[in-house]
Amino acid sequence: MFHRREPVPFAFVAEADRFRSNVTPPPRERLSTTQLAARTLVGLTVVAGLVGSLLFGMPALQPHKAPEKAQQSEASQER
Repeated sequence: MFHRREPVPFAFVAEADRFRSNVTPPPRERLSTTQLAARTLVGLTVVAGLVGSLLFGMPALQPHKAPEKAQQSEASQER
C-alpha cells in the first residue's frame, strides 16, 4: 500500500470534518390527502393483523390443563 511520507497537518483533518456543502437539498413534498389516508390504512391493517394473531394465538400458548376430576368409565362403575 502507498504510505504518505509527510504527516497530514491536523488543521487539514479538522477542516475536513466540519466541511459543509453549499448545495441545499430540495424541499420535501407534502403528502397528499390520498397518500396520507393510504399510509394510515396500511398501518392500521398491519397493527390489526398483529393484534388479531396475538389474540387467536394466545390459547395455543397456554399450557394444557388435565381435567381435575378423575372420570370413571362405565365399566368400572358397574362393579
